Amino acid sequence: MKIKGVISDMDGVILDTEKLYVRFWCEAANFFGYPMQKHHALSIRSMARTFAIERLKGYFGRDFDYFAVHDKRIELMDKYIEDNGIEAKPGAEKLLSYLKDNGYKIALATATAPERTQSYLKRLGLYNYFDEIVCASMVKRGKPEPDIYLFAAEKLGLAPQECIALEDSQNGIKSASKAGCKTVMVPDLDGPNDEIRPLIIDVADGLADVIRIIETVNFG
Repeated sequence: MKIKGVISDMDGVILDTEKLYVRFWCEAANFFGYPMQKHHALSIRSMARTFAIERLKGYFGRDFDYFAVHDKRIELMDKYIEDNGIEAKPGAEKLLSYLKDNGYKIALATATAPERTQSYLKRLGLYNYFDEIVCASMVKRGKPEPDIYLFAAEKLGLAPQECIALEDSQNGIKSASKAGCKTVMVPDLDGPNDEIRPLIIDVADGLADVIRIIETVNFG
């Protein structure tokens, strides 16, 4: 089945913000005395809140105050972005321009809140490339469940099998794969492991390399 659309995660794929989430989850948790480290934060990337709460309580005990840590993380990250700005991932505009110029439909499937998503994309001049933006708050179950990718494909008017999904995290890859998308990993903070390797059709060497993968799928 030919690829007619691309559904992409935002943080760590389109925007170079995943490193900020990891940094400030750790700093916020440490502020409240929880010994969160990078590997803990990596494990909840793109994960829906209900799943993340359980994961973090499993790490740090049932008294882990998710909402206090979450709010502190937002405070710290907002201050950092206000002072330093944010950056798109290399190749983001090149890929999005290619998709637009060649008639592919483009959607975003992100765990980030709608207003924050819009603000980040507009700040970098990328907002208008997307035909649809779907956030976790718009579906019943967030990543790693498939709902967000199923809804994004539906909004594009495509079957999931007609879409390539771009993800950097294990939770996102599981979500896209369960939905039936042809899933491509675009590594950011870590690479593919034995658990997710069977769920992906390829690993992109950056966003510009996604063009090669699309053309290989569609034209051989």
